[in-house]
Amino acid sequence: MEDRTRRIGVVSIIIHDRKASAMQVNEILSRHGEIIIGRMGIPYQPRGISIIALIINGTTDEVGSLTGQLGNLSGVEVKSALTKA
Repeated sequence: MEDRTRRIGVVSIIIHDRKASAMQVNEILSRHGEIIIGRMGIPYQPRGISIIALIINGTTDEVGSLTGQLGNLSGVEVKSALTKA
């Protein structure tokens, strides 16, 4: 039986300065690897940004820790959408 306290969802990450933030972003993602189901990263050269989309499955505390740490990085924007399903 699946644990209903966990949420499944999507986290979007926009990195404005890849050279300055990529290493820190990857370290944070590695620390939270147990809740990441899938990851897609795309550099978008016309705007000079990099975009990462994560599919996640974790508790609200775990997701909050991930998004909070990412959101505290300079030049990084984070949004999440979660569901109980």
